[in-house]
Amino acid sequence: MYAVIKTGGKQYRVTADDVIKIEKIAGQAGSDVEFTEVLLIGGDNPKIGTPLVSGAKVVAEFVEETRGPKVISFKKRRRKNSRRKRGHRQDLVKIRIKSIIGA
Repeated sequence: MYAVIKTGGKQYRVTADDVIKIEKIAGQAGSDVEFTEVLLIGGDNPKIGTPLVSGAKVVAEFVEETRGPKVISFKKRRRKNSRRKRGHRQDLVKIRIKSIIGA
């Protein structure tokens, strides 16, 4: 059984015991997190939401907070002595999927 959840503007296909990295959400290590925006529950008889599956949720455990790789944005205008360099690291959260509860 798998589910497609939506969080942080992205969609993730998850099954039980998966460990995924998502955009930062509120919580502390060891606490439980519930995702109620379930778009699809797959398996033998799939349930497709319009746009969400009513009554479905995914329960996950907050594992740790981490940061993504450094992304450097560099712009240069040649012969003008003009350049700009900016860096960015995205805050991420690692979660472990405990269960998928379908309605």
